[in-house]
Amino acid sequence: MKILWADDEIELLKPHIMFLENKGYHVVTTNNGSDALDILERETIDIVFLDEQMPGISGIQTLEAMQVSFPNIPVIMITKSEEENLMENAIGTNIADYLIKPVNPNQILLCLKKNLENKKFITEKTTQDYRQAFLKIGMGLSNNMSFDEWAELYKELVTWELRLDTASDSNMFEVFEMQKHEANAIFAKFIESNYPKWLHNSNNRPVMSHLALKELVFPEITKKSKFLFVIDNMRYDQWKVIERIVDDIYRTEKEYIISSILPTTTQYARNALFAGLMPSEIQKSYPKQWINEEDEGTKNQFEDFFLGENLKRHGKANIKFSYNKVLNLQAGRKLLETLPNLLSNELNVIVYNFVDMLSHARTEMDIIKELADDDAAYRSLTESWFEHSPLYDMIAYLASKKIDIIITTDHGSVKVTDPVKVVGDKATNTNLRYKVGKNLDYNKKEVMVVRSPEEIYLPKTTLTSSFVFARCNDFLAYPNNYNYYVSYYRNSFQHGGISMEEMMIPLVFLSPK
Repeated sequence: MKILWADDEIELLKPHIMFLENKGYHVVTTNNGSDALDILERETIDIVFLDEQMPGISGIQTLEAMQVSFPNIPVIMITKSEEENLMENAIGTNIADYLIKPVNPNQILLCLKKNLENKKFITEKTTQDYRQAFLKIGMGLSNNMSFDEWAELYKELVTWELRLDTASDSNMFEVFEMQKHEANAIFAKFIESNYPKWLHNSNNRPVMSHLALKELVFPEITKKSKFLFVIDNMRYDQWKVIERIVDDIYRTEKEYIISSILPTTTQYARNALFAGLMPSEIQKSYPKQWINEEDEGTKNQFEDFFLGENLKRHGKANIKFSYNKVLNLQAGRKLLETLPNLLSNELNVIVYNFVDMLSHARTEMDIIKELADDDAAYRSLTESWFEHSPLYDMIAYLASKKIDIIITTDHGSVKVTDPVKVVGDKATNTNLRYKVGKNLDYNKKEVMVVRSPEEIYLPKTTLTSSFVFARCNDFLAYPNNYNYYVSYYRNSFQHGGISMEEMMIPLVFLSPK
């Protein structure tokens, strides 16, 4: 590693330079800013130590010139002054670190390691820590866990996934992927054993889609305005990268992991969220508003109606509320302009569909396939979109008005890799993660089968209708044109089935900082 050290008292720093050279660094020195810039033109420099006060052009002026010509070289500013405005000015120029004279050799060494070898140390520490966590997680998977315990384990897995994103040990990440796949396989068995029980016995059940508003959101409604953002198809890991961005303006007060209902799709899970009822109950109570699989028309066009009915059913008929759905950038910008008009409402619900559109575009558009090739890229794309979206602008505006917000979703999605053959007639639905129809043909070992949909409160359109759900990273493929179908959909992000990513979803309460 080559260091450029610019200081008008460079002769007095020889002991420091010798110390660094004994540690294996090569140090190039100068006593003024002009020569420093000339050296940067001629030589490849990895990092710069820059004295704030030098004759000729000052350290700050040198730094400003570097930001134009050499913006990617980290700079450590060194100064005798402890004046706060000088520190703020230097830090505001995007320096890597700031030291006050007299500096000792270990301070300098720490700065170098932090800025030049940071990635290496993060990788080594993350790998070491995950090796220890691997055993603990494995032991947890061998236990008979409750939903709350599954939620904690899933949160831990997401934490490790995000940490491993920043490391560069591909072998360890492969180990993690294997453990996550194992966890998903065991989670699928857990759901098959427990999901029907949750719907018929309230003991030990999690908060589910149809109960989320009643049990978590409605009790928080007061005279003070509150906004509920439902970001469609948002996984817990996507929430965690979004949380990093809003952390500057909002504080996470409470974070819940709730369970999406099956199928984990908008038609079922989001209608259940707003109606406060399971799909078969919605069909029975509101037959004109429920749209079946085989029927024409949008499957979730009555969400505002369902929300109003849900509020009435729980004694909140007098609540003044609004409902808005954002399907594209133009609609987001338009809603942002009218946001001040909503502040007088006690509850404002905003459904934001971008993440759902992103997952579908991941399948349909080659450019998105390239940009979101894996889970890490999918998170990164979500983060980039959110940071520059009208949704973030809305949240920032509400923070400035000291408005509490709630963020949740209806379901997540999972990257599918393994095809499972299912045969159905022409009336069978097209979703890749679940099928509903009559006379379905499948290998019962490869899917979760629900022969009596009414047992899990799903509509039954014919006497012989049944549901089958894909597990883990599987997707359901027809034998016709099988190879093309599998090639087209493999490694796409889908929802509707059983996985931690689809079913274990966040519901978060935030207050402005």
